[in-house]
Amino acid sequence: MRFSLFSYLVLGLILICSSCAYKQDQILFQQKKPIPDSILQKNMANIRNYRIKPQDILQIRNLQNIKTIVDLHPPLGNAAPQQLSAIQPETFQVDDDGTVALTGLGHVPVAGLTRQEATKKIEDLYHAYLKEDALLLELKIINLKVTVLGEIKSQGNYALTKDKTTLVEFIGEAGGITDRADEKNIEIIRNGQPDPIVVDLSDMKSIANPVILQSGDVIYITENKRAIRSDKNQNLSVLLQPGLLIFSTIILIFSIIRR
Repeated sequence: MRFSLFSYLVLGLILICSSCAYKQDQILFQQKKPIPDSILQKNMANIRNYRIKPQDILQIRNLQNIKTIVDLHPPLGNAAPQQLSAIQPETFQVDDDGTVALTGLGHVPVAGLTRQEATKKIEDLYHAYLKEDALLLELKIINLKVTVLGEIKSQGNYALTKDKTTLVEFIGEAGGITDRADEKNIEIIRNGQPDPIVVDLSDMKSIANPVILQSGDVIYITENKRAIRSDKNQNLSVLLQPGLLIFSTIILIFSIIRR
C-alpha cells in the first residue's frame, strides 16, 4: 500500500514538473479580428499605381533600336528585326533628389510618377532630343518586393514584376502552402496598416475578390490547430521521457529492495 502511494506521488510530481516546464508555442502576428471588406477594398492598390521614390531601381529597355540608353546618341536608326532580341535592359537608380541620370538628358525628375507616367516622360524627352520618331521604351521598377514567412514551401523575398499580383498567384509562385498551414488564416502585414489583413483561402470570395499585393507586404501563413497540437504533444513527450525513465528506475530499485 505504501509502495503504491509512493509511486503515485512520484508520478504526480513528474507530471507537475513537466507541465511547469512546458512552454506554449506562440504564433507570430496573431490577429483574429478580420478586416472589414470596406477597409480591404481601399488597400487593393496595385503596382501600376505605385509612385517612384528615391533609391528605387528602374530597368529600362529600348524596344525599337539595338542601341541602349547608355550609348543612345543621334542619329537613331532602325534595328533589324533579328537584332531586337539582342537589346538588353539597363538599370538606373533614382537619386535622393528624385532624379535619374540618363544619357543626353541629364537628370530627369521621376519621383512621384507612376511607371507609365515616367515611361511617357522619358520617351517624349528622347523624342525631342533625337529629333526622330517617338522612342518606344519598356520601364520596370525592379526593387519592389514581398516577403513570405511561415507555412509556405519556399520562404523568402520575391520581386513584384506584374502590375497586379494576387495573393493566390504569389502563393503559387512560392510553391504553395504546406500541409501544416491554416488556409483560413493567411495574414498580410502592410506598411501603414495598424492591423493585418486576414484572408481565408477556404472562402471562394478570396478568389472572386482577390487581394492585390503591394511592395513591402509581409505575408505570414500560420500553422493549423492540428499541427500546433501535434507539436505540443511531441514537446510533452520529449519532456516526459526523462521523467518516465526516472520513474521506471525508482520502481526497479524498490522492487530490488523489497526482495
